[in-house]
Amino acid sequence: MPMPNFAILLPPAEGKQEGGNPFAPDMFDYRSSSTFNYFKELNPERRALINALQKTIRESDRETLEKIFGVKGAHLEEAIRVNLNIFNAPLMSALDRYSPGVMYKAMDFPGLPTGAQRRLLEQGIIFSGLFGLLRPDDLIPNYRLRMDAVLPGVGKVSHYWRPRLSKVLNEQLEGAFVWNLLSGIHQEAWEDAHTYAEMVMVKFFIEKDGERKAVTHGVKPLRGRLVNFIVRETLEDLEPLLTWEHPDGYRYDEAASTYDEKTKTRTLAMVKKA
Repeated sequence: MPMPNFAILLPPAEGKQEGGNPFAPDMFDYRSSSTFNYFKELNPERRALINALQKTIRESDRETLEKIFGVKGAHLEEAIRVNLNIFNAPLMSALDRYSPGVMYKAMDFPGLPTGAQRRLLEQGIIFSGLFGLLRPDDLIPNYRLRMDAVLPGVGKVSHYWRPRLSKVLNEQLEGAFVWNLLSGIHQEAWEDAHTYAEMVMVKFFIEKDGERKAVTHGVKPLRGRLVNFIVRETLEDLEPLLTWEHPDGYRYDEAASTYDEKTKTRTLAMVKKA
């Protein structure tokens, strides 16, 4: 049976699961130079960014760190603690690490059939502020670093990653049908060379009395439930969407969707009538 030729680009979750397995195989190469992990081409950049982050924490005052992490008080203390412990922390899969996030909860990975679980693990690509690109089953420590953070000597994290991960990702996506569920800040980290066969982006709308308004709050769980459908049905084209109703009542409006031939990008309109 041929491998599915689609990919799902995902943001990480800001909230992360604590803990992990201290005896997990060291699959993630930020500790040594010889172990296996996905996107291993990024290992030098991952290690360099971790080192720069830890140096910043050790040398910066509290006000500077509040700006970098966007939190104060106990949340800042946690960010400092987990980031200084990255090289010694227990590991768990990225999918489990991000499981508190509302989008990841809505994916309902445990409830997926085995084949759909495998497709999510194999076709999902997660953008991470600290690690660049991850597969959902990469083993990672707990950490705190947003893609829009600015580090002294490094600059904006998304700009740090842009020249480093773009070649790797563009090669990975060549000829694929791509579902792009990234937020704007994660999109900034990628210089898109349009190597894919087609890319799909999704917008959700509420229609009331003939007027449509874009959904701006609560979009993450809507995307998570869409991911659940994509991996269940192996969506390498849009035909299954024509008859599908999103669990929250949204339907694909083909007439309101657009396609940009230059970038090979289709923007889907998913509409719910109030």
